[in-house]
Amino acid sequence: MAATERGGDAGPEGAARGWAPDLKRWGKPHYRAIAEALADDIRTGRLTPGTRLPTQRALAEALGLNFTTVSRGYVEAHQRGLIEGRVGQGTFVVDPGRAPRSDTTPPRVGPADFTMNLPPEPDAPALRARMQAAFAELSGDLTNLLRYQGFGGTDADKEAALRWLRGRGIEAARERLLICPGAHSALSGVLAQVARPGEAICAECITYPGIRALAAHLGLRLVGLPMDRHGVDPDAFAAACTRVAPKAIYLNPLLQNPTTATLPRARREAIVAVARRYAVSIIEDDAYAHLCPMPPPSFSELAPEITYYVAGLAKCLGAGLRLAFLIAPNARAALPLAGSLRTATVMASPIATALATRWIMDGTADAIVQFVREESAARQRIAAALLPRETYTADPHGFHVWITLPEGWTRAAFASQGRSAGLGVVGSDPFCVSGTPPEAVRLCLGGPSTRPQITHGLEVLAHALEGSPALASTYI
Repeated sequence: MAATERGGDAGPEGAARGWAPDLKRWGKPHYRAIAEALADDIRTGRLTPGTRLPTQRALAEALGLNFTTVSRGYVEAHQRGLIEGRVGQGTFVVDPGRAPRSDTTPPRVGPADFTMNLPPEPDAPALRARMQAAFAELSGDLTNLLRYQGFGGTDADKEAALRWLRGRGIEAARERLLICPGAHSALSGVLAQVARPGEAICAECITYPGIRALAAHLGLRLVGLPMDRHGVDPDAFAAACTRVAPKAIYLNPLLQNPTTATLPRARREAIVAVARRYAVSIIEDDAYAHLCPMPPPSFSELAPEITYYVAGLAKCLGAGLRLAFLIAPNARAALPLAGSLRTATVMASPIATALATRWIMDGTADAIVQFVREESAARQRIAAALLPRETYTADPHGFHVWITLPEGWTRAAFASQGRSAGLGVVGSDPFCVSGTPPEAVRLCLGGPSTRPQITHGLEVLAHALEGSPALASTYI
């Protein structure tokens, strides 16, 4: 069949290559008119379920519109339940039985959220059933779990935590271990123990925003250290030790948030040598430890006597657990830490702790990690296929991407361009310890977003990166 202006090649699994509706008839913004035209053509049978639609780029060229406008139109249609994206195949009219949604119907599915750095959420039915069964089994001990418990975890909880840490290659005495209500509280307790207001703490110059907030709250001076693609420069760390006499160095050394850098073993050993020479404690935030099959040895392995090791479960199992395992350099250092953290937080949630313990001991935690690894790798492959290679850095085991913007783009303009398509990105500002933030943004590929949503969102952003910022302007 020859392509027509309205219908095109509209049979199931056919491609409506000639679909180029007259948007003026709808009297609405172009992106909404695209959704209205799709709904009308589906209702009248010009587009049948299973029809493959033109790519966003092709439709933009056919209609003489900005790519972002067409992208918003497809997002609007997707939210109304008119179309769906299929990874590697394209965009299709939905299957029979899915009624088109009205303009006022709440969105069924929104665009990808690239802002929150969360692991992909398990969607495998068997794994979800396994996770939920463990949660349901906790009800048998619910009365006990609703009571106050001593800070730091029960013996059973500590045994599970030590088993989890052994999976990272860490062997530690139980007396050095504390179970805390999240990595944030553990880091707060450690910072308060190693430094007093006005004293210096070193960190990567581009670092986890939480450490910036905690340092400011505690009145500590955060000193940023230069980095390259492998992480912190040990020579710069040594120079800072002579210049500001830091009490500790904070490091997120594996799949670093946000730059994705991983400190190799040789550089870790060089940092350890500097820390020992100047009597500086190491605070290791090993949030992504279990995601890498063969990670470099942790600082806790290389220098246990000066390292405070924090392993949160948020990036491996789920942020809602609010649980972290803290290894102090020795039992003596663990005692005041426990007292400080007990004062600030009382205890980690017994329900969350019991769930994590059960998952670790019955193998569910390992199954979740395996899912996160495989799904993260799949999403990184999508990013590699769509994003201009010279613009971004990533690690195949992680679920975030660091984009260095091409000349002409500012992080504010790029974030605005993303928002115009319903996509959120995080500019470099909250990660920058001092100086002028680089023109860069972080994208998270995990959380509740699906692969089709990730694909669509990255297509939009990739198109922006390949074009001129002037062409993306939404101001008139």
